[in-house]
Amino acid sequence: MNATLDTPPAQKLDRAERQTRVVGALQAVLPAHALLWNSEDTTPYECDGLTAYRQRPLVVALPETYAQVQAVLRTCHALDVPVVARGAGTGLSGGAMPHALGVTLSLAKFNKILKLDAASRTAVVQGGVRNLAISEAAAPLGLYYAPDPSSQIACTIGGNVAENSGGVHCLKYGLTVHNVLKVKGFTIEGEEVEFGSEALDSAGYDLLSIIIGSEGMLAVTTEVTVKLIPKPQLARCIMASFDDLRKAGDAVAAVIAAGIIPAGLEMMDKPMTAAVEDFVHAGYDLTAEAILLCESDGTPEEVEEEIGRMSAVLQQYGATAIAVSQNEAERLRFWSGRKNAFPASGRISPDYMCMDSTIPRKRLADILLAIAEMEKKYQLRCANVFHAGDGNLHPLILFDANDADQLRRCELFGADILETSVAMGGTVTGEHGVGVEKLNSMCVQFSAAENEQMFGVKRAFDAKGLLNPGKVIPTLNRCAEYGKMLVRGGQIAHPDLPRF
Repeated sequence: MNATLDTPPAQKLDRAERQTRVVGALQAVLPAHALLWNSEDTTPYECDGLTAYRQRPLVVALPETYAQVQAVLRTCHALDVPVVARGAGTGLSGGAMPHALGVTLSLAKFNKILKLDAASRTAVVQGGVRNLAISEAAAPLGLYYAPDPSSQIACTIGGNVAENSGGVHCLKYGLTVHNVLKVKGFTIEGEEVEFGSEALDSAGYDLLSIIIGSEGMLAVTTEVTVKLIPKPQLARCIMASFDDLRKAGDAVAAVIAAGIIPAGLEMMDKPMTAAVEDFVHAGYDLTAEAILLCESDGTPEEVEEEIGRMSAVLQQYGATAIAVSQNEAERLRFWSGRKNAFPASGRISPDYMCMDSTIPRKRLADILLAIAEMEKKYQLRCANVFHAGDGNLHPLILFDANDADQLRRCELFGADILETSVAMGGTVTGEHGVGVEKLNSMCVQFSAAENEQMFGVKRAFDAKGLLNPGKVIPTLNRCAEYGKMLVRGGQIAHPDLPRF
C-alpha cells in the first residue's frame, strides 16, 4: 500500500545508466559547476551528523537561484527521481542521508539575509543562512533569534525548520515552530508554496505547523520569516552540583512546579561533566553525580529575584554546591561546557550516537538510572546531557563504528533508550527528528493506523513519494520485520507497549 513512499518507482536501468540520464536532464537546467556526479565529488555528501549510516548520492545539485531549484524539482519529478534536500548536514538522525538512486539538492548557496525589520521584529532569510548569523545580523538592532541549537554556529535555518530544532533556551522561548512566522518553498512538482504569514494568524488550515518538523518530506524550504526578540538587559546562570541523580531530577521538577520558567535549565551527568571539563575547563564540579545549569534573564530586578527563588529551591532539594555567575564572561564559561558536549565526546570515543527522546520531567532520574543499567547490558559507555527543563534527553552512546558488533550493540542500546522513554510516557524524538535512525522506534510509539494517517499527509504533498523517501514514517512491512527481529533476539524491553 505504501511501497511507493518507501522506495519510489525504479527505472529499469542500472546505476550508471540512470546517472547518465539524470545528469543529462539536469545539465539542461543547471550550469556545469552546479552539478556533481563523480564519486570523489559526491562522497562528502554521503551522510549528515549521523555518520554511522552512509550512502553516496547519484547526483548532487547546487542551484543558485529559486528558478533553478524549481527546475531541478520539476525535472526529478518527471523522471521519478528521488530528491533529498540538504542544508549544512549537521542533523543527527540521518535526515539528509542521500538516496542511492536520487539527487541530493544542496541549499548551501542560499545564504542571504534578505530583510531585517526592527519595527516588526522579524527577519526574512534564505534557507541556507546559519542560525547564529541571524542573531549576529540583528545584534545592532538590540534583537536576536531565540532558538539556539548547540550546532548554531553551523546549522542552517532551513534545517532547523525541517527538524523543529530547539536549544538550551527553548524552555522559555520555544522551539523553531514558536519562532517562525512564514515558510516559502517548492513542492516536488516545482509548485511555489507559502505557509503561514507575517500576521498573527493566517487563513485556512495551520499548514505551517505541518511543514515545520516534516524533515524534508513535504516541500523544499527556500525562505523563512522568523521572529526576533529583544536582547535581555541581563542574564545570570546558576551552576548547581548534586551528589545524587534523583535529587537533581527532583530539583528540575521542583523549579518548574514553583512557577519558575528559567531561560535555560540543563543537566549533565558525571561522565559528561568529566568529558567537557577536560575540553573547555569550565570549572565544573568533577565529584558531582549531576550538574544543573539554570539561567535567568530579564531586567536586573527580575533576574535577582528569580535567581534567589531558584537557588532556594535547589538548596531545598539537596544541592551540594551552588555558584552564580557574577559577570557575562563567567556566565559564558558556565555554558561553554554544555555547548561543547558533542565535540568533547568526540575526544573520548572514536564515534558516538546521540539519541533524542523526551520524557516527563518527573522521570529524569528514572531514565538516567535505566540508562546506567543499559550500559552494563550492552557493554558500552554513555554520557548524558539533557534539556532538563522540557524533558528532552541527549544520551551519547560511545562506540567504535569500525567494530560491527559495537555498532550493532549501539543500535540496540539506542532503541532501548527510545522504547523506555515511550514506556515512561515520553516520545521517541524531541528535536533531532526521526530520519533513518528512529524508523524502527516509530513502530513502537505509533500504530499502523496512525502511521497511515501520516502517510496520508505525505501523499497530499508528494503523491509519488519522491521527497526524502524511506525516512520518518515506517511502512507496515518494516514494522512487521522489526517486530520479528526483536522477538527472535529476545530484545523486547517493554512487551506491554502497543506495537507493530
